[in-house]
Amino acid sequence: QVQLVESGGGMVQAGGSLTLRCNASVSVFSRMGWYRQAPGKERELVASIVVDGGPEYGDFVKGRFVLFGDVAKSRVTLQMNGLRSEDTGVYYCNVKVAEMYGGLRDYWGQGTQVTVSA
Repeated sequence: QVQLVESGGGMVQAGGSLTLRCNASVSVFSRMGWYRQAPGKERELVASIVVDGGPEYGDFVKGRFVLFGDVAKSRVTLQMNGLRSEDTGVYYCNVKVAEMYGGLRDYWGQGTQVTVSA
């Protein structure tokens, strides 16, 4: 069973910064990153990396966030700058692992709350 350990999050004023970190207990993965879910909304991609490519960001990021990935250590760090009240939500670490007979399986962290006050 793959486990994801998240850290970071918290409360910050608008315009501030936060850093989220996630470590996965898996040596090989296909994609790893962060999603978020605001109250009453669907979960959406914040940023993710693929093993053999660069990071992918949600449209709303607009250069404010940067995802750092350490593939060898199965670790990602999300640096969030210029936070806005609409960035408030629960942020989940995600890793996608190839299954033996094809396809990818999703694993999720427990989630960490990010609250941005206006």
